[in-house]
Amino acid sequence: MTVKDYPKAGEKVYVEKLDNGLTIYVVPRRDFQKKFAFFATDYGGADRTFKLGGDWINTPMGVAHFLEHKMFDTKDGNALTRLSENGASPNAYTSTNITAYHFECIDKFEENLEILLSFVSTPYFTSESVEKEQGIIAQEIRMVEDDPDYCLYYGLMKSLFSHNPMRDSVAGTVESISEITAGTLYDCHKVFYNPSNMALCVVGDVNPDEVVSAARKILPKEAGPVPDRDYGEPEKPQPNATGFYKDMEVSLPIFLAGCKVKPAPHGPETLRMFLVSSIALDVLAGHSSPLYLRLYEEGLVNSDFSASFDCAASAAYFMFGGEARDPKLVYDEVLKEITRLRGSGPDPELFRRIKKAAVGGAVRAFNSFESLCVNITEGHFRGYDPFEITELLDKISEQDITEFYRSCLLPENMAISVITPLE
Repeated sequence: MTVKDYPKAGEKVYVEKLDNGLTIYVVPRRDFQKKFAFFATDYGGADRTFKLGGDWINTPMGVAHFLEHKMFDTKDGNALTRLSENGASPNAYTSTNITAYHFECIDKFEENLEILLSFVSTPYFTSESVEKEQGIIAQEIRMVEDDPDYCLYYGLMKSLFSHNPMRDSVAGTVESISEITAGTLYDCHKVFYNPSNMALCVVGDVNPDEVVSAARKILPKEAGPVPDRDYGEPEKPQPNATGFYKDMEVSLPIFLAGCKVKPAPHGPETLRMFLVSSIALDVLAGHSSPLYLRLYEEGLVNSDFSASFDCAASAAYFMFGGEARDPKLVYDEVLKEITRLRGSGPDPELFRRIKKAAVGGAVRAFNSFESLCVNITEGHFRGYDPFEITELLDKISEQDITEFYRSCLLPENMAISVITPLE
């Protein structure tokens, strides 16, 4: 077992890679009662085309999310119920590029960990249970499709991307999930839930050797291949459409504007891109930026206004938006500010404050057991070490931010999504 020390973060991480390919991370937190376990696979809603037995196969939208729901079923009942009865608080989620199962507890941690590892690694599906779940998830999809925020976000994604699976809902559609069978789920579990494609992270007052021992005892002994997946041809820089507009039951107009960005290569550069974009967007439109303060004082936006960056499935984008009395006017003002910053660069004092706040936010994130596990696991899948974040932040300069505005925030690559109140 390797022990990694991070003096600046005040952390020590125990790392072990098993013969089956699984990497285990344990972050001891002595004298804490709570213990947190996070078991994840590098598999999300965007991973629909992949190799199985040497052949490329296509699966319907929504399989990763559907599989997450069904994994709690076991031959002996429901693992969610067993964990809850055992004093644990379990949950799971599926995003564009990851599926994760986790729990926190105070007592019976070893027993709960074995339950987690067992049900995630042992699929159990029947045609009857799949058909029943199709009805349940179809109801969820119909409900969320009536949600303005959902329509706003995916309106932007479909405007930006022409074919990349980022444009599609992680949950799929009512039509797509009707195509899912027990065989589909078994195929996807075989490809993506093999230990070589997964990571286990535990935080708390635990013995690292006991965590590793449980994984060796419960999980498959053989290593599986790292999955081959295909997201289609690289997207062109230009958006698929300039905008999406819809009337819904909202009290004020809401909007999201976004821009395609060339994704960073796998590895530390991915983390650096996240950090540069985060600082650049805070300088542009964060709550301490001159633009936001002016728009807020003029009553054009409220505290709901924000900006963010994301990358997955060989694609990347940034977006900004919120409630706005006049979305088009706010959009135009942001474009003007981007043009100004491309020429002058960020205000040095504002840049210094935002960068300092980013360092503080990174350190605070280490205090959350869940955030720590998520950051370690996503870093593992994307090829970077999240504990290097403070060192990377130290090296980011004003010129890096200016270059981000000049090379990434290009008006010709942008699109807007707007939801307006029903008349």
